[in-house]
Order: sequence, then C-alpha cells, then structure tokens
Amino acid sequence: MKHDAQFILNLIAQAIFDKKGMNILALDLRNVSTITDYMIIAEGAVDRHLVAIAHSIEKSLEEVGEKPVRIEGLAEGDWIVLDYLEVMVHLFAPGLRERYQLEQLWKEGKLVELNISLDPIQH
Repeated sequence: MKHDAQFILNLIAQAIFDKKGMNILALDLRNVSTITDYMIIAEGAVDRHLVAIAHSIEKSLEEVGEKPVRIEGLAEGDWIVLDYLEVMVHLFAPGLRERYQLEQLWKEGKLVELNISLDPIQH
C-alpha cells in the first residue's frame, strides 16, 4: 500500500458515505489479527446498493493507485468483501451484519476515527 492507512480508510469511508452507505465502522486490528491491519464494516440498503458502494470504493482507490487483491460477493451482493491486504472492507445487506457480528469477533480491535466530509463537494 503506497498511501498511509488513515488516508485509505478515510477515502473508503468517504466513498461509502457518498453512496449513502450506513453504519460505517473502522477497526485497527494490527495487534489482534494476522489477516489484515484494518477493517471497515458498513451496510447498504439492498444488494444492488452494496454493489454500487463496492464499485465506488474501487474507483476511489484506483484513482490513487490502489487496487484490491481480491473481491468476493459481487455476484451475490448481500456480503461483499474488498481486500486491499492492509485494509479489508466488509459491506453487508441489512440483517447480515447482525448475523455475523464481525464487530464482536474482532472486539479487541480499536475503533479508528474516520474523517468524512458531509459535503461531497469539498473532497
């Protein structure tokens, strides 16, 4: 990852917010997991909404030279994972987030403060 993690996390969170994604949460897992350093979890309204959010994240990160190493779930659309190695993004359809409770699974992770512009014109 060429950019610092906070920059990437904020870019992802902004892309989610701009597409009307909900309940955005970022966790610092550096001292907890060997899978990834950071995880962002968010929700969308329906499967097509999640796919649109995923594409928006991809586009935003591609513009700064970051490409995912793997994307899972685009065909199903109810749980999409974008893997950028140091940052992993989980997008859930309503109800699935509660079912899988990733926040509980990684509860030792520290919450990361995200800088999201409420006015998309500013970024």
